[in-house]
Amino acid sequence: MTRLHDPSAHTFASDNYAGAHPEVLQALVDASGGHVGSYGADPYTARLREVVVEQFGEGAELDPVLTGTGANVAALQALVPRWGAVVCATTAHVYTDEGGAPERLGGIKLLTVPTPDGKLTPELIDRQAFGWGDQQRPQPLAVTITQSTELGTVYTPDEIRAVTDHAHALGMRVHLDGARLANAAAALGLPLRALTRDAGVDSVSLGGTKNGLVLGESVVTFSEEARAGLVYLRKMDAQLVSKMRFVSAQFLAMLEGDLWRRSAASANARAVRLAAGLADLPGVTITQSVDANAVFVVLPREVVEPLRAAHHFYDWDRQTGEVRLMCSFDTTDEHVDRFVDDARALLT
Repeated sequence: MTRLHDPSAHTFASDNYAGAHPEVLQALVDASGGHVGSYGADPYTARLREVVVEQFGEGAELDPVLTGTGANVAALQALVPRWGAVVCATTAHVYTDEGGAPERLGGIKLLTVPTPDGKLTPELIDRQAFGWGDQQRPQPLAVTITQSTELGTVYTPDEIRAVTDHAHALGMRVHLDGARLANAAAALGLPLRALTRDAGVDSVSLGGTKNGLVLGESVVTFSEEARAGLVYLRKMDAQLVSKMRFVSAQFLAMLEGDLWRRSAASANARAVRLAAGLADLPGVTITQSVDANAVFVVLPREVVEPLRAAHHFYDWDRQTGEVRLMCSFDTTDEHVDRFVDDARALLT
């Protein structure tokens, strides 16, 4: 087949733009050929379930799915009954970027709370955590947080524990959207379990594609209550993969060694370098803490389009001129320095 893109092309639009990590591609090759069981009855999925226990602790169970939206919807459906509602930040991906799937597909009402940095706190949760027993109000029965957040910030284990302790005391469960969980763990120098199971989270949507997989995500649960009906919900939500070995083999490549940490740490380091390079340029303001692999920055309006034409990135707030720059596992120092040099040339 003729290649349809420039293999040297690089953008700062999204870590979803990046290709697959070579180690992941090799895992797919190794898993191919011959016949094994379908729908998860294969040796790769069996081994992955063992690795998930090694990474997340005893009691952790995993269900591979196709997409992040599917993982979030299925995980939340398993946590709340039909009349339940889920508290989330107004910036949460489940609210802003999933086409209404939690509500339309999952039948779940989302109760949103504005936050300054994308992170929920017990006090912010309380803005929506009320009205139990009121038949006129959707019942707030779960909280979902994102790690790292949609604003690139990272929850510490203590911050997550504060959320989970508060939610559990109110009879609510806690889901973590971990599309970039690897980036958060790498940034803090912690194992994955420290930000999930050990911090009291009930279930996790474990991201893969943003950290070098071709496709595939997973739902990780830590109790029978958190996975109630998940085996059926995954099928109902069109997330049951027939040739599951190929999703599982990719996750094995990511989790069995330290690839998840290497890839995430590299992306994080490039974001720090990018922010440092931009911070001293005239008219440039870094708007959020650069905790992981995202840089949120206000650029002078006259340079946005020329920079976008060369490097491609997305607006975050058109009114203020804030844009989002995402670094990926394959972002290099050269990519970063070229962006900074181009910005400097346009500004000076």
